Amino acid sequence: MTDEPPTPTALDDADLPGGPARRRGPLRAGERVQITDTKGRLYTVVLTHDGFFQSQRGSFRHSELIGRPDGSVVTTATGHQVLALRPLLSDYVLSMPRGAAVVYPKDAGQIVQMGDIFPGARVVEAGVGSGGLSMSLLSAVGERGHLLSVERREDFADIAVGNVESWFGGPHPAWEVRVGDLADVLPGAVEPGSVDRIVLDMLAPWDNLAVAADALAPGGVLIAYVATTTQLSRFVEDARTSEQFTEPRAWESMVRTWHLEGLSVRPDHRMIGHTGFLVTTRRLAPGTTPPQRTRRPAKGAYAPDGEWAPEDVGERSISDKKVRRVRRDIHRRSVMEETGMASQPGPVTTTESAGPATTTEQVGPGGTAAPVGPARSAATPATPEEPEDRA
Repeated sequence: MTDEPPTPTALDDADLPGGPARRRGPLRAGERVQITDTKGRLYTVVLTHDGFFQSQRGSFRHSELIGRPDGSVVTTATGHQVLALRPLLSDYVLSMPRGAAVVYPKDAGQIVQMGDIFPGARVVEAGVGSGGLSMSLLSAVGERGHLLSVERREDFADIAVGNVESWFGGPHPAWEVRVGDLADVLPGAVEPGSVDRIVLDMLAPWDNLAVAADALAPGGVLIAYVATTTQLSRFVEDARTSEQFTEPRAWESMVRTWHLEGLSVRPDHRMIGHTGFLVTTRRLAPGTTPPQRTRRPAKGAYAPDGEWAPEDVGERSISDKKVRRVRRDIHRRSVMEETGMASQPGPVTTTESAGPATTTEQVGPGGTAAPVGPARSAATPATPEEPEDRA
């Protein structure tokens, strides 16, 4: 007798949604494969007994792949070779039908890792979209966990269900989808303080801070996925004001692939840049207030009247003098574009409002604006009354 755990049988593996039995063995009819040609172009197809693949690199029948091992190479009718592989989850998410924008794999991986989505966790997802993030969350919680996905639009929910069931080969036992607003659905769907993780992927996540705080267990993680800096700022400030969460942390991730060819190793010219911001914070124990922050906010970070000014968000103010100079430059450029000449044979006048009074300027040789009077050269230095703006 040994203490080693029993080895799972093939039948046990087949019962697992998306388990080893679906990822191993020869390619089968009805499953999805990713075809890659010699130019690196990707094609996702579902193998069928009577299927036929056609591309710029030739064609072949699906029956030539069915029964062959994963990672096989097929020669098309035109003599080109193509590679067939089962798609990874990241490949599937980017190629599946979309009703709404998907959470990119780079962000889904950050959510699973930084949100500490563990096997058996009770997770709530608000904003199911096309189901891309749902598949990553279900893979993380496993059969013993539970994922409640709440979606406001029924058509989006239907698309997500179709995509998720296609990936897992049927309904996932840990997944529950409900249509409606999170504020209405969540109180009746879970017990207070029973949820381990909540992921908010919606336009205004700050509207659901109260209901999320009631559902989260002490120490539970709240994650928000937002697209713009204004959403980011609003969510963070409202989370602080609620005094029910720890100090929020925010970041974004960008992925840059590399070109690899012999000694020519360099970054690719294209990259996956900004897709969204991630914010995490944790639920405090009931009746607890967060410790006071010791660091001071940046000067001007909070306007006294609550209204934002350009300086509050780090923008430099623009002087009237600089605006007048830019207007002159734009007028000079428009004249040059219209005439095709850098200098004009005669003065061209333009009237510009400068406060209550009106001044008249002319464009002299070289297109440089000057006070009315004798024209001056474009190389003439600025007058002392109007020095060059060094800002």
